[in-house]
Amino acid sequence: MSIVKLVEVVRELNILEHKDYKLREVYINPEHVVIMKEDFHMTRLLQEQRLPDDLDSRQQFTRIMMQRGSSGTEVVVVGNPDLVQEKLFKNTKELLRG
Repeated sequence: MSIVKLVEVVRELNILEHKDYKLREVYINPEHVVIMKEDFHMTRLLQEQRLPDDLDSRQQFTRIMMQRGSSGTEVVVVGNPDLVQEKLFKNTKELLRG
């Protein structure tokens, strides 16, 4: 399985632009993904215009939880869970057992 590039939403207070978040690329190893779920908090922040202006007002977000050894980490990425799942696991083939 290969590493997948997604766009992450990162908190960064920018007083001059009155924005609380920025976007950056993140590379994720799908083998470490444990849970994915829609992040409604980010959708609310988008409606409050606290996210970057170049995001469509209909955009959805996915919170991805990953296992890193004995600890875990979370990232929030742009896209709904179905789209993110498709990107992360598009090269995964399901074996049929008969």
